[in-house]
Amino acid sequence: MSKKPVLVIMAAGMGSRYGGLKQIDPIDEQGNKIIDFSIYDAVQAGFETVVFIIKKAIEKEFKENIGDRLKDHVNVKYVYQELDKLPEGYGIPEGRVKPWGTGHAILCCQDVIDGPFAVINADDYYGRTAFQAIYNQLTRVSDDENKYQYAMVGYELYNTLTENGHVARGVCTVNEDGKLLNIHERTRIEKHGEIAEYTEDDGNSWTELSEETLVSMNLWGFTESILKELSSRFISFLDRELTQNPVKCEYFLPFVVDELLKEGKAEVSVLKSSDRWYGVTYKEDKENVVKAIRQLKQSGLYPDILWEEK
Repeated sequence: MSKKPVLVIMAAGMGSRYGGLKQIDPIDEQGNKIIDFSIYDAVQAGFETVVFIIKKAIEKEFKENIGDRLKDHVNVKYVYQELDKLPEGYGIPEGRVKPWGTGHAILCCQDVIDGPFAVINADDYYGRTAFQAIYNQLTRVSDDENKYQYAMVGYELYNTLTENGHVARGVCTVNEDGKLLNIHERTRIEKHGEIAEYTEDDGNSWTELSEETLVSMNLWGFTESILKELSSRFISFLDRELTQNPVKCEYFLPFVVDELLKEGKAEVSVLKSSDRWYGVTYKEDKENVVKAIRQLKQSGLYPDILWEEK
């Protein structure tokens, strides 16, 4: 019998644009955070184990506000993403304070993961159907002899935008079989009236993106084979980037997936979600999230108290 999928939550970021540790900011009157709703949805879908990727600097605060409340409802594990978690022979470049990126974050989990797993951001609301879809996929599909079999949940771009500034999104190209062809990072997408546009020249020119545009919000499903690939490719990443951009280079998970796609080593099934995504990119976004959660509770999707004391 194959191992049950686990949920990995990337929570090491401090939320620089938002200011403060946004992972522990309550969004309802009961003190629940966005992360509570994601974990609640994941548990409903069948996940039983959650791995939090955090930094030692936030460990006490994070455990007090999140982990300790959840440990009676789900199996909780912690992994620490630190700058010095590097392959033998490599050191932290002088002046480096920036984490090594999402690929490195997942790599930090290799000692606690030995089966299929889903990956999410700590500060995003993904919706119930997304967790059900990724859980079903991970329990049903495994690597075949030709290719690694991965998955991601794709969102309609217009369901992921904010009125309060620009966002970065991974714009996906998908073939007629629902397989991912590539992800193109658009680092500045804005809503202009009823349409969304991106710029690559600081706003001198804009290109419209259609309502059918699918984007990645970092909800991935992997087999454990990704850990081996992340490990071997991290060394070549460091060799290349430390000479060019030692202080700011980042090892991004989508870039590694893209490499595997180009090499024909992996196939990624895109599971489309029509749920609205919510997140707090800017402080002003919080009000929208609070309002949305209130409406979802009123519709009966969530109970007033998510985690009844046991």
